Amino acid sequence: MPGLAAGMSRVSPPWVGGPGGSSGSGAAASGPTAYGATVAKRRLSRRLRELREPTRLSADRVCDRLGWGRGKVGRIESNAWKRPEMSDIRDLLRFYGLGDAERRALEELALLARQRGWWRDYVDVFGETEFPGFEADAARICCYMPLILPGLLQTPAYTEAQMRVGVHPPEWRTRALQTRQRRQEMLARADGTAPELVAVISEASLLYRWGTAEDRAAQLRQLAEAGSRPHVELRLLRFAAGMHPGMCGPINIFDFPAGEPSVVYLETDFTIQAVTNPADITAYIDTFDRIRRAALDPADTRAYLATLATG
Repeated sequence: MPGLAAGMSRVSPPWVGGPGGSSGSGAAASGPTAYGATVAKRRLSRRLRELREPTRLSADRVCDRLGWGRGKVGRIESNAWKRPEMSDIRDLLRFYGLGDAERRALEELALLARQRGWWRDYVDVFGETEFPGFEADAARICCYMPLILPGLLQTPAYTEAQMRVGVHPPEWRTRALQTRQRRQEMLARADGTAPELVAVISEASLLYRWGTAEDRAAQLRQLAEAGSRPHVELRLLRFAAGMHPGMCGPINIFDFPAGEPSVVYLETDFTIQAVTNPADITAYIDTFDRIRRAALDPADTRAYLATLATG
């Protein structure tokens, strides 16, 4: 396995060298511009907590000093806020007595955190989860799906077939399909900012009957095309691999530039849940590594897809 890539988080998993051994276009960046809005907001929350701790004041005591309602600083520090208010940020930075250089850097980070992502227009699909924001900001995306194909690799026909058998109304399915296509756009970015994708799919996900024969063939072709991209590592987990970790559900892991911890999300038909316990995050990262090692390598995966497409 490749070693820890320069510029990536200390808690990044052991495959951080990526499909080609590089850390990815976004991985070595530094400063506020290395982050998207969702990661910037989390980073700002953490830094504001770090600034308060040496004062030995509780979060509520800082609220009292600033004339704010109690709980406000706690919400900011726990990242339980949607969009930073610049006046609040400046009040906090002034209260903590920051020098000009760090104050300007944190104000720049706050401005970045205020940017509104496209997914905010799809609260009916995503709810209040920050999953799409972290996915969009990631330098590396790692996903394992035990029964269906990852959303980032689905054709519209596959997505529609999957959603039609669910309980959501047609209006929701139309909106959800739009989000699926928007999410996929980042993999096709040609400006060097496309994230690395490490995806493990199961043999089961390829054998279900759905749509027409041409629909299924088109999905196989899309998988093969995606797997041939330099920033994508696609691996197939065969039935012959036997029992393995992760059989109970999907795993999504997002890795970020230096200093930013990885994020893990779990999906069901109805929810996308963030894993918050550090020990659990580590366990899921280890589980994905074991799944990845049990799967076929990318070359054998492409060969299997070609055989299935012609069969």
